[in-house]
Amino acid sequence: MSASQSAARRTVLKGAAALAGAVGTGATLAACSTETNSGNGTPAVPAAPVELGAAAEVPVGGAKLYREKKLIVSCPAEGQYKAFSAQCTHAGCVLDKIEKGEGNCPCHGSRFDVNTGKVLKGPATDPLPAVPVKTENGKLIAG
Repeated sequence: MSASQSAARRTVLKGAAALAGAVGTGATLAACSTETNSGNGTPAVPAAPVELGAAAEVPVGGAKLYREKKLIVSCPAEGQYKAFSAQCTHAGCVLDKIEKGEGNCPCHGSRFDVNTGKVLKGPATDPLPAVPVKTENGKLIAG
């Protein structure tokens, strides 16, 4: 094999390795969010009002996760409610539980304060978006 053929072979092999690396990276990134948990990287915020149920279901000083609606509602004081998207701002997974005032993301372990939406533990860096919430006839309406 001549020197020019050898150089050309190395160039082709380097290009193939770079392509394989790019494909592998794409596959890894795609695996970060799943079809059932993802909102394509944009946290879910209702476009129209959504009824969540009885306001009494959210304990004073606590919070409730409405996973199917991708919302979390806290009640810092009697009659006061705060709502946030329950979709992680890192990769779009829906929070799966509340423990000790923290919403947990099951995909990568991010944790959020349920009263403020602030990130308590990454990899997420952006807080959960606030969602307007009100009570109407004893029911919570978000959006």
